[in-house]
This record gives sequence, structure tokens and C-alpha cells, in this order.
Amino acid sequence: MQPLNSWSWQARSRIKGVFTDIDDTLTTQGAITPDALAALGDLKARGLTVIAVTGRPVRWSEPFARRWPIDAIVAENGAVLLQNIHQKELHANKNERKLLLKSYQQSDVIRARNFARMAQIGQRILQEVPGTLLARDSAGRETDMAIDHSEFTRLSPEKIAQVVAIMQAEGMTATVSSIHINGWFGEHNKAVGARWAVRQLFERDLAAEMDNWVFVGDSTNDQLMFDAFQNSIGVANVRRFEAQLAHLPRYVTDAERGAGFAEVARAVMSAQSS
Repeated sequence: MQPLNSWSWQARSRIKGVFTDIDDTLTTQGAITPDALAALGDLKARGLTVIAVTGRPVRWSEPFARRWPIDAIVAENGAVLLQNIHQKELHANKNERKLLLKSYQQSDVIRARNFARMAQIGQRILQEVPGTLLARDSAGRETDMAIDHSEFTRLSPEKIAQVVAIMQAEGMTATVSSIHINGWFGEHNKAVGARWAVRQLFERDLAAEMDNWVFVGDSTNDQLMFDAFQNSIGVANVRRFEAQLAHLPRYVTDAERGAGFAEVARAVMSAQSS
């Protein structure tokens, strides 16, 4: 990982859009920091596209998709897209407010079938791995499940590995974020979700314009995005997971969490204004 200031001016000047993780990238101790929120607004004011990509559930993500100055949130590790639509654009209403268009990668039938299977697997994990708890945001999940390891409880690395092994033995995809162990059925992930979002939002192929995008993240469930994006950046707390990452971000900020994201935004905007 190279320091952020080694990110070339030329590469930064080509950036037209930003993908970002949420937990421990935009947030600190569970809340978005003022500097990160201001950075989102500044990026949007400069005309950049901003899309958050998170393992958090869709219902947890909905209020942030409405309130934050972003274009969309890809929730549940690539399974659900929440797209902002401005009411004024639809109805010429002067009292503009954001509406959300929700799209899924999987059909209703497949989601219902998977949901029932995940409920059974969740009970197996709780019975077989002492001390495990479902994530408190589980009620808002529609396409995946989450076990808390660092948000409101603490699991040892050995127990985290045991949970991952059970999920994988059941045929699930499993990833570990900075706070949760997520599991789901399907081929989607954050990188697949990012490509899908660009097709859904703009009818464009993300692979054809990767030089125009940057991704900012912090943990092991971001490593497919780190691998996919030439302009990949970890906020400084990514070093917590450095030994576990098969794919490291190309650059790393000096600051952690929301302050690190604000650092990335300043780097992008400084080149945009030249």
C-alpha cells in the first residue's frame, strides 16, 4: 500500500465517480462523521457520482440513501440497489424530496427460499458456536444474514473462522467486514454489485470506464473491490486487516475512518479543480 499522496495527479483528474464502503470508512463508532458527510456533499457539488456499497441491510440503508448527498446505495453485499429519484424531476414539484427505487439481483421466489434456509443456518451457528449473536440489524435484512463479531459483542478470530466455515459448508458465500460476518446464497458480491449498479443507473459498462472511478474501503469484505479498481484506497484503519487481505488497496490514507474518506475526497477535488 502506497501513501495517498503518491496517487498521481493525472489519475485523480480522471475521476468522475466514487464508490465507498460505509462502516468504518464513512463512519466512526457507528455514525457518519461531519467531515465525511461534508465530503460527500462536496463531491456531489462538483458533479461526481457517489455510490455507497455496503454489507448493511437494505432497511438500515434506506434512511441514509434518502438523507445523504449520494446517488445510490448498493446494500447487502451487492444484492439490493437503492437509487435516489428526486420527486421534482418526476412531478415538477417545487418541494423536492428524495424517493427510492429499489431493485434486486434475485427474484422474489429465490429470495424467499434463501431467506428460509438462512434462518435455519443462523440457528445452527448460534447453537454450535458459543457466544455468537445475530447482528442487531438482522430484522432489516432481505437477502443475507449477519453474525456480530465487533459491533456490540466480540468474537475471537477462531470463532469468526468457525462461523465462516459453517456458512461455507452450507453452500453460502461468507465475508468478514469490520463488524459482521455476512453470509448469503448467490454469486453476487460488492464488485458484482458495483458493476450492476452502473448498468442500472446509467446503462454503462463499469469495466470500460474503470479509470474514471475510485473505491474507498477498510476491511476484508472490500478486497474484491480493492482488486477490481486500479484507483483503490484504504482508509488508515485498513491496516487492522492487512495480514488477512489477499488483495490490498493500492493507496492508504493518513487518517482513519471518516477523516480518511474526507482525505480522499480532498485529493480527488484538488485535481478536478486544476
